[in-house]
Amino acid sequence: MDELIEKAILVAVKLQKDEHFEYELEELHNLAEALDVEVVGEVTQNLERVTTSHYVGTGKVEEIKNLYDETGANLVIFNDELSPSQIRNLERDLECKVIDRTMLILDIFARRAKSNEARMQVDLAQLQYMLPRLVGLRASLGRQGGGTGGGFKNRGAGETKLELDRRKIEDQIAKLKRDLDHAKDQRETQRKQRKKNAIPVVSLVGYTNAGKSTIMNQLLQKVGQMESKQVFEKDMLFATLETSVRQIKLPDQKEFLLTDTVGFVSKLPHHLVKAFRSTLEEARDADLLLHVVDVSNDEHRFMMDVTNETLQAVGVEDVPTVFVYNKSDLADMKYPHVAGDNIWISAKEGAGLDELLDIIKKHIFSNYVRCSLLIPFDRGDIVSYLNENASVASTSYEEEGTVVQVELKKSDYDRFQEYLFVQ
Repeated sequence: MDELIEKAILVAVKLQKDEHFEYELEELHNLAEALDVEVVGEVTQNLERVTTSHYVGTGKVEEIKNLYDETGANLVIFNDELSPSQIRNLERDLECKVIDRTMLILDIFARRAKSNEARMQVDLAQLQYMLPRLVGLRASLGRQGGGTGGGFKNRGAGETKLELDRRKIEDQIAKLKRDLDHAKDQRETQRKQRKKNAIPVVSLVGYTNAGKSTIMNQLLQKVGQMESKQVFEKDMLFATLETSVRQIKLPDQKEFLLTDTVGFVSKLPHHLVKAFRSTLEEARDADLLLHVVDVSNDEHRFMMDVTNETLQAVGVEDVPTVFVYNKSDLADMKYPHVAGDNIWISAKEGAGLDELLDIIKKHIFSNYVRCSLLIPFDRGDIVSYLNENASVASTSYEEEGTVVQVELKKSDYDRFQEYLFVQ
């Protein structure tokens, strides 16, 4: 049997000071599209503040209901997070399934989550969202009679989970939190190990669909690293949820770790920010952030603000940041172009990558030291270590041993201090 297609009416309230309203509405369209929902109509209203009982004014509820009947919709999506009582009142008066922006985003995350940890984080966020809304959701599930087919994850998950009582959900939340703490401890251990090995970490952050994964893949290709290391990239919201970590080894033996974080979006549900906190903490410990911006989007300043606010919310502060203005080819901007810690590139075309690598190197390898070392012949292990882990400019042989002109990281310089050779 064919699954029913989800057809939705979008509803949004424009508050007086909201200058990004048009864009947020467009984003709501994209979010719905990301779940294969067909948008068949939209209703907007200008208000000083949202109505406590129904989010929109009560006259608007009638208008939504008429449009819903005319268009054959089976779903109404609201542009903000609704309170439990708003959901209850709307579903009672509209006599249909109502979801809000938060539920929509949680749903996309539920579909995109691949790794065990991402799945746990999404489950946790969904349960925390549902807990205070149990009463309203119960009524709505009864009304759906099994739900329409296009299949919101929340619905399937909802029906099974909501048969459980509140205590069961609370137990699940507690268990997920324990499991996530365990995963976090493991990541902490890995991070400490990296710190010990003194490999610098560069973290890509930015709005969803700004091109972070494309940049990561292009850099991997640039340094000739295997295709199998490529990360998933697609022109859609939240294509990547997992944090990908890749080691980038440069021709001069210097290396750094490049991590790619989940993209941000306006009004990112706070449950999700909390749930993904541990993943985003990768960025907190980075030596350098690459804040990727889709400069071809008219709203890119707003997207930068959203990204910065989200980073602050998870405690990412005081990390040196380079602003990477991507998609410059679509914005008719001069590229590749560098001005201090700002760079204009086109990742798709691979233009500006050399310049980007230069900026990265300037930031993270500033503590490298050039020196000459005289290594005794019986310490060939040190010479081979340097050949693999440092940039050796030249090698010559003296009576007492091998003289190596080398550029190496500070920790190695301290380690081989006794072999310093002054000519």
